[in-house]
Amino acid sequence: MLRRPEYRRALVFCGLIGIPVSLIAFWFLVAIEQLQDLFWTDWPRDLGWDQPPWWWPFPLLAVAGLGVGLVVARLPGRGGHLPAAGLSVGGITAQSLPGVVLAALLSLPLGAVLGPEAPLIALGTGLALLFGRLVKAPETKAGGALLGAAGAAAAISALFGNPLVGAVLLMEVAGVGGPRLFAVMLPALLSSGVGALVFTGFGHWTGLKTGSLKIGLPPAPLLDAGDVLWTLPVAPLLALFVHGTFVGGRYAAGFVTSRTVRNTFLCALGAAGCISLYTVSTGRSAQDVALSGQAALARLAADPHSWSVGALVAILVFKGLAYLLCLGSLRGGPIFPALFLGGTAGVLLAPLPGFGVVPAMAVGMAAAVTAGLRLPVSSVVLVVLLLGNGETIPVVVLAAVISFVVVELLPPGPEIPPFAESPARRARRSGTP
Repeated sequence: MLRRPEYRRALVFCGLIGIPVSLIAFWFLVAIEQLQDLFWTDWPRDLGWDQPPWWWPFPLLAVAGLGVGLVVARLPGRGGHLPAAGLSVGGITAQSLPGVVLAALLSLPLGAVLGPEAPLIALGTGLALLFGRLVKAPETKAGGALLGAAGAAAAISALFGNPLVGAVLLMEVAGVGGPRLFAVMLPALLSSGVGALVFTGFGHWTGLKTGSLKIGLPPAPLLDAGDVLWTLPVAPLLALFVHGTFVGGRYAAGFVTSRTVRNTFLCALGAAGCISLYTVSTGRSAQDVALSGQAALARLAADPHSWSVGALVAILVFKGLAYLLCLGSLRGGPIFPALFLGGTAGVLLAPLPGFGVVPAMAVGMAAAVTAGLRLPVSSVVLVVLLLGNGETIPVVVLAAVISFVVVELLPPGPEIPPFAESPARRARRSGTP
């Protein structure tokens, strides 16, 4: 394949695509970060509150629900894929880009319990196809797949700060194998690496922040028998919890489909109610439940003992419910909230005899994100790089494998619109290899 001139030209072009895609992804993430700080920190502080009052989520998520509902109903592409369907690299065109970006900007900064990874994948895919059209690249199915994978990998590596995560994630999301795996992954890996280099340098140059997935857990002692043994019941328990949340998200998606604008608005208000109930019942900040959980996960890892048992249980209940509603109605990605719920469950269960805090968080995050994505290899790579802790790798792998087996044996829940179904999940649902 490397001997074919057209493939070598495509490989070079995919590497070049990583530069503009990563720069646009940078500013997209900066915009989300700045808007989140404005809505959830600056405005409440300017009005005299140390933290958002209990009613604060209602007007923000009302705007999000109404806006996303109108985008889904009126613009091409329906605002991108439903997060209840997991991640996908298909079904995105250059024409759908405005709707994808607008739906994400209406969802993520205003409090949706979702992350930016799915809009980034869609943004990278659409931009790559648009650039290919601008330079009049041959519009073939194979060429479109290469460009889409390269653009998505460049954008997603900007979020995770590591080209390996982007390449592995795209490999599993696309569900490719054999020669097709080599053909797609080589340009994806190249574009991902170029994008990570450009993104990192540009971030240092501007001094702007986009958020970081690294949480900086303290060094963990060597694993012992207790850590391994507790992984066996904890991983399937969390797999059931997260899988049930996704099944609920599929039901929410069906509810939204019947009357898109009205029911998207109602689901967003329901998520706001969950955030407010958490604030009222615990006295803690609404940001523990609102938003993706990326910043809250770092706070949790830095000082897990500052969270009471009641607050941890409340997060699992209220953030889980808000996550369910957002999965089926708003637009964003499923990774970050699953990581945070898994980390919260790990801290809650860490006092079990022989179970350390760091291994417990590692097991919780691996089991939760695997159950949500059904991408075990990507989940292991993501959690290991996130933790930066080699001692926990055995229990991370064990938790991911157990979680994946459990969710694969469970019914997936109701059907959702085909445009939102990833190729890998569609193949599993239909029983094709």
